[in-house]
Amino acid sequence: MQYNFFYQMWQHYALTISKYSSGIICTPNSLNRYTQDCRKCLLIANKWLCFTLKQRLLLTKRPLSCLSTLSLLLSYSLNTQALSAVTTNIIQGSAPYLTFDGGKTKATTTEDLLSITLSDGTTITPANNTSTAKKPIVLPNAEETLANVGMFVPASKDSIELKELINSSYNFWGDDDGDGQGENGVTATGSLSISFTDRYNQKVSRSHVLDICGAPYKVVLSSTGGMLKTQYGVPNSSTFSESTVSYFITPVLTPKVCYIKAGDLRLDVNQFAGPEGMWNPDKGFIASSNFPNTGINGIFFDLYIEGSGPLTWPTITQAGITAKMRPNSAGSSVRITLTGPKVNGNRNSISKPDLPQKFELVGYDSSGKSVIKYGFELQKWFVNRGSRFNLFSSHENWCKTLGYRVIQVKDFTNANCTGLHSSCQSAKPSSARNHYHRRIGGGLLSEWGYMTEYMDLVGLPSDNAYWTSDVVEGKKLVVTAVGGQVKTRNSNETAYGMCVYP
Repeated sequence: MQYNFFYQMWQHYALTISKYSSGIICTPNSLNRYTQDCRKCLLIANKWLCFTLKQRLLLTKRPLSCLSTLSLLLSYSLNTQALSAVTTNIIQGSAPYLTFDGGKTKATTTEDLLSITLSDGTTITPANNTSTAKKPIVLPNAEETLANVGMFVPASKDSIELKELINSSYNFWGDDDGDGQGENGVTATGSLSISFTDRYNQKVSRSHVLDICGAPYKVVLSSTGGMLKTQYGVPNSSTFSESTVSYFITPVLTPKVCYIKAGDLRLDVNQFAGPEGMWNPDKGFIASSNFPNTGINGIFFDLYIEGSGPLTWPTITQAGITAKMRPNSAGSSVRITLTGPKVNGNRNSISKPDLPQKFELVGYDSSGKSVIKYGFELQKWFVNRGSRFNLFSSHENWCKTLGYRVIQVKDFTNANCTGLHSSCQSAKPSSARNHYHRRIGGGLLSEWGYMTEYMDLVGLPSDNAYWTSDVVEGKKLVVTAVGGQVKTRNSNETAYGMCVYP
């Protein structure tokens, strides 16, 4: 705000004195020449005025003490340091500001405008922002979202004009001097925008449940040049420049299994990729899913872990099936290898696992405390006959001897085979075409992917097809080991054999 004070004090003294006395030695001009020593000059004026008034009043017999006269004069402070014919003092007030929390956070600069405030009251500005993808800002409390981070862009917006912020819908502004009230009392120009992405550069909303597996989250705040201005006051404006800042934010670190890699992900792209929400093209299955449902001797998968250091993972055995864990030195991943019933040489007798069977894998820290748990339920166990390329009848008899059965199409793949015949049944939900796509519960190939990844361990031929017990129009159906396609084959032809239990 601005206040103008006009002191014509020297003229007042001179006129008053000249009215009552013709002997005054201090005139306006003489007083103005002594502004460097105002107190001295003022005292001289006081004495002459008091003396002259006293003489005049004695003649009129009106009693008035010199003290009374002085009290009138001294109502003007002798501490005034700069008196002139006209003196103007401008009292500086405060600039108008933007705020999203009732004035606790005030933005009068671009630094303020692009700042963020955490739920514990910590304010981070572009100037003191040291966050990076490797060293992100950790939110104060568990289960917080980006909506708990205070910003000048409202939670329902990705971008906004500053003039919207000052209207009655938001009223995101203030002025400590009370300026800007009334119609057209305050105006604003410029805009703000914001974006949120996870570590894979996928867009997320501000209400997105933050997950350490998707962290750190990148928050990009941008402003254009603009101004907040009130009609009156000094100063009456705050100016903002064009600028952008990036903040990296992570939730409270809780150790967690994030992804499960099984098979060669380089081959499981495009039409072979799994559904969104279950499958990450770069990492594999998302850990919230129950992987695997199927198993075969020697097959393996990797757990990718976030928020943990080195852990100990004990081997567990249930129902004749063993899960052996081998973590890496950093504790960021652990490989699980399944071993169980298999055929050695010409043996015609193997055990049958008690399925379905639930497994719980536990990682312990150095103090013996469980840090991470991962569970899955095995429902089917497969046995491969190896490189024997025989008639269907030969493989069927062999499986029966073991107490197993020849696989069906739905045990092996979720390929859409209705193009061969409407009665063809694969695992559900089916792929869009006649090939598997990665899905938990979609059969052995759909869960584990290209068998070339495991060929040396499980002995699965990768260059041909496996008999199934399914028949379409008098022809047997086979499933290719690579791609999981369903085809027909005459009973006098040959293929590989695979058994399953139960």
